[in-house]
Amino acid sequence: MKIKRTRSHILLSCFAIIILLLYIQALKTAEPIENIPLPGELHPVLAYQSDLLIKQAEAKGIRVIITDDFRSYHEQEELYAIGRTAEGKIVTQAQAGESYHNFGLAVDFALLNDEGQAIWDMDYDGNLNGQSDWMEVVGLAKGLGFEWGGDWRQFKDYPHLQMDFGLSIRDLQRGERPPEQTSAIK
Repeated sequence: MKIKRTRSHILLSCFAIIILLLYIQALKTAEPIENIPLPGELHPVLAYQSDLLIKQAEAKGIRVIITDDFRSYHEQEELYAIGRTAEGKIVTQAQAGESYHNFGLAVDFALLNDEGQAIWDMDYDGNLNGQSDWMEVVGLAKGLGFEWGGDWRQFKDYPHLQMDFGLSIRDLQRGERPPEQTSAIK
């Protein structure tokens, strides 16, 4: 009798796990809550704040360039393939639809050295004030309301800046969108 009960519990547990996995998969592929098209460019608030970041950095003698902003699903898949099915070192953990870049809510930046070349040297002190230009830019960005990928616990993304407006990737996938007005700026 006890063996039958144990088998029943095991079967019920397996059934519950299968149902849970099916539910999670259904959530991942759920249709958007509204028929809202995907953005095709950088969100206006991010565009404004990115320009402001460049100007504030310039005032400190630091030249910044935005190296990437809005990214299509196709572009995201190509980046995701690097280090997996394409040659190179892994550059992203996000597949198409899993990056704030895909919703126009993220930018990547680099510094420009004296020769005008983009560099990603976090120790570079081009303005010769004894501080890392990179970290000065990060401080300015945070002051403008950006979240920095270097603060992430896993897969630190040092060139990455984003504003999520309180929306998760799941919210964005389901069709929720942040306000378009610059009055939404912190």
